[in-house]
Amino acid sequence: MKKLYLDDLRLIPEGFIGVRSFAEFVNYIETNGLPDFISFDHDLGLQENGFDCAKWLVNHCLDHKVKLSDFAVHSQNPVGKKNIESLLNNFRKQF
Repeated sequence: MKKLYLDDLRLIPEGFIGVRSFAEFVNYIETNGLPDFISFDHDLGLQENGFDCAKWLVNHCLDHKVKLSDFAVHSQNPVGKKNIESLLNNFRKQF
């Protein structure tokens, strides 16, 4: 089972592949395909954030006609966490 962990600061948990930015997130998926599970952080420094990654992921799934990976949001940002969860859960309900 491939598990991806998106976070710019935290230690990558054992058993996960870590990516630290939007660019690394996109590059990993374009190179390796969708993982089975993704754990999202929202705040990724000064550039794009975890919500941007989630939006890109939805478009990737639509463009490639693939099922959304299982996911969790481990962010401590309550608004960012809710936004990511809402986007991905709503997308999952429709597709």
